Amino acid sequence: MIGDPGYFGPHSMMWKVNKEITVLFGGARALLMHAAHPLIAAGARQTSFYQRDPWKRLIRTLSLQNSVTFGTKEEADESAHRINKLHEVIKGEDEVTGGYYDALDHEQLLWVHACLQISSIYFYEKTVKKLTEKEKNLYHEENSIAAEMVLVDREIMPKTHKELKDWVIEKSKEKDYLVLTDVAVDVADIISGGPVPRHIKPIWPFISFTAFNTLPPEFKIIYGIKDTRFKTMLLNFNLYLLKYTRPLLPPFFRLIAPARWAKQRLTRNPNLTFKDKSKFV
Repeated sequence: MIGDPGYFGPHSMMWKVNKEITVLFGGARALLMHAAHPLIAAGARQTSFYQRDPWKRLIRTLSLQNSVTFGTKEEADESAHRINKLHEVIKGEDEVTGGYYDALDHEQLLWVHACLQISSIYFYEKTVKKLTEKEKNLYHEENSIAAEMVLVDREIMPKTHKELKDWVIEKSKEKDYLVLTDVAVDVADIISGGPVPRHIKPIWPFISFTAFNTLPPEFKIIYGIKDTRFKTMLLNFNLYLLKYTRPLLPPFFRLIAPARWAKQRLTRNPNLTFKDKSKFV
């Protein structure tokens, strides 16, 4: 190893899970879950991400995860600092619920973190292989380090991956915790097939289909997603096909670019940097 492995390194669970191209599936699902929370949606409305660049929110979510996982420590710190500075000014009264949104609120930060983690693990298990409870909890511990970098309070962090997942589900069952706001509708439109980059378009219909149809029941209600036997069969077939054809794919189609770049940094070019990982999802 000749380059900076960053905070985790190639033998970590963070690398193992987050290097897979299925991060796109988890990211799209997590974005739907984020948008269903009206106070998270209010913050997005303030920054006008969806009006100016509807692809940007998903990319920013994944870019931070990629920076912290695969970047050098300096790159990870820079990315976290940039997000934290942005979050300082995202706050106010939500025009839909009247509640107060604050991008540095501990529960709102935890919601964003938790939805992405449980979605990433979900798709890893569906498209790569099952993880043991020990492996999931190790990922949870490592990802908690990443969460602290963006100011998630470790004291309120559930202790295990299962507890984190249960927290999301229990919260989503609370009255009016999830709301179909204008932002949620915009996000649903984007995930359904809105403007996405040209190189993503060929696989986007499948990503969209799986993102919607793997949502927990409470979220499906919000988005008006109805389960049918045909959709369930189609979903299971596609996930099965992806899982069993994955080993046959070359790394370019199987692993995200930040993971491939990080490997180059560790084995061949220690000075390699990738400042704008949003290009390399």
